[in-house]
Amino acid sequence: MNAKVSILFYAKKAKANRSGLIPIYTRITVSGKRIELSTNRFIKSDQWSQEGNCMKGNSKEACSINKHLDLLRMQITDAEMELIHQKIPLTVETLKNKLLGVSEQRRMLIPIFQDHNDKVEALVNQEYAPGTLERYKTSLKHTQEFLQWKFKVSDIEITKIDHAFIMDYDFWLRTVRKCGNNTTVKYIKNFKKIIRLCMANGWLDKDPFINYKVKLKEVERPFLSQEEIQAIYEKKFVADRLTQVRDIFLFSCYTGFAYIDVKKLTKSHINIGIDGDKWIFTHRQKTDTSTRVPLLPLAEELISKYENHPQCINSEVLFPVLSNQKMNAYLKEITDVCGINKELTFHIARHTFATTITLSNGVPIESVSKMLGHTNINTTQHYAKVLDRKISDDMNELKKRLMISSNDKQSSNKG
Repeated sequence: MNAKVSILFYAKKAKANRSGLIPIYTRITVSGKRIELSTNRFIKSDQWSQEGNCMKGNSKEACSINKHLDLLRMQITDAEMELIHQKIPLTVETLKNKLLGVSEQRRMLIPIFQDHNDKVEALVNQEYAPGTLERYKTSLKHTQEFLQWKFKVSDIEITKIDHAFIMDYDFWLRTVRKCGNNTTVKYIKNFKKIIRLCMANGWLDKDPFINYKVKLKEVERPFLSQEEIQAIYEKKFVADRLTQVRDIFLFSCYTGFAYIDVKKLTKSHINIGIDGDKWIFTHRQKTDTSTRVPLLPLAEELISKYENHPQCINSEVLFPVLSNQKMNAYLKEITDVCGINKELTFHIARHTFATTITLSNGVPIESVSKMLGHTNINTTQHYAKVLDRKISDDMNELKKRLMISSNDKQSSNKG
């Protein structure tokens, strides 16, 4: 939608000079916002026609001033048309710059993206997780590579980003980068934040994402069965490092904490819950949501096992957690030794807690969602959809009830 521009000339009595002459000003309004500029013309107070929006009379002076005002009106209209032709957002600022001969600042995408990332980096561990920063850094890198691939340039004006740009970027991610659907959607989502930032600052007047429609595809999250958990728990490892990683992984299986949340746990996070037993009270780093998880016996056992570990004593943490990369590397060794045909990562422990440990054993999904620190129960429902065993148990229970009901009816009819 084009911005609405109105032009008004008026005598500004408050600005009268020492000779009593009043300056004529022009008021330009663009979509409700306005600027006032001097016309550099002066008249006496009784010479201005408010109704005619001009100087009264047919004197030589009146004709000269009114001709000057008509010329200014034409200049304003020409500037408006030029902005529209150049596809520059029409605002009071851009119109004023055009009239005064001030060059419009060319806003480029990459500096805006980099500035956003710099601000995210400054707020890491306050408002953002380190992983969030890495995703934006990768997204910026992909954006720069796409610009080279598509346009052979290192940067682009944000006003040139349109629907075709978004669709081409999506295509590049899926084909050249060979990203899956969900990875593509996430990178585009990161890029969309930068575009929304530009719109919020008034640098863009049209959203290039308005007709971009894609969805995340639901993926099946792997988890361990009770038998697989038992096999890992009972296995005796020769290397202490594997035992240590196994124990920390199992703790996550029985509490649902993500890697970063387990790593930062201290004794101060253990408190007495509403039932008089030990609970862990903490906040998820990813979403900064409050999480309260009652400690199951195995989780308590594992905490006690490491309370005198040197690293735990020196760093005042519950577990001697290695880097996420090393943890995942050792977990692959553990699966090989235990004969488990699944690609195990630390995050699978969280999925296992949601499915095998809680939902499969009848814990209500609302309680599971709260313990996992999910901000939306729809996220938790993804786990419930894969529980064939739970469905089987529930249906078998239903069959028993129906059989009992049928037998009762038959007995009643015989009586």
